[in-house]
Amino acid sequence: MSMRSAAAIAIVMLLAAPVADAMISGPSNPPPPPSQPGIPGMSGSGTGSGQLTARQQAEESYALAYEEVGKAKKDLEDGKAKNAEKKFRRAVERCEKAVLFDERYHEAWNLLGFSARKIGDYDKAFKAYDRCLAIKPDYAPAREYLGEAWLEKGDAKQARLQLAWLERLGATEELKTLKGHYDAWAAAHPDSAAAPASPSPAPADTATAAGAGTSGH
Repeated sequence: MSMRSAAAIAIVMLLAAPVADAMISGPSNPPPPPSQPGIPGMSGSGTGSGQLTARQQAEESYALAYEEVGKAKKDLEDGKAKNAEKKFRRAVERCEKAVLFDERYHEAWNLLGFSARKIGDYDKAFKAYDRCLAIKPDYAPAREYLGEAWLEKGDAKQARLQLAWLERLGATEELKTLKGHYDAWAAAHPDSAAAPASPSPAPADTATAAGAGTSGH
């Protein structure tokens, strides 16, 4: 077994542990990397030549980024903000590598947006969410995170648009999580949240309109 394969198997074993226990942002955490096929060393993932495909390399980078995010969240739980920031930065680097290998890897774009947001790089975060949703407009985790990002920037209107998308998609868990964030934000900013939290669902032909106003952030 090659060192690369052994390392990949170790990553998957680590990810199989209760990483979710370290998560602190609600039920819609970044999805874990695939355990098969695609991760080198796993049954059915090999190409027969021992060389990795671009997608396999992207998934390997995503797995490493996901692991960093789990550790960063645990650091935040323990009050170690500086350590968490370092790990989120490493996650950003891993995700950027993943999307270089496969620019259509929407989960990696979503995790890039999540990690960039955690270090305060909203410009990069919004661009990553936009790329993710341009590839897969109905990807509920990115819709939820984009809504959270808009709330953090003080834009309730854009956050409500993501609530509408989640309602239209029937994404119950993501809708519940974002609605909780929205309600907490609205309670803290009553003068800025006059509109209802659940507007009519967004029309089907505006799949990527959610991030249309990101250029100024």
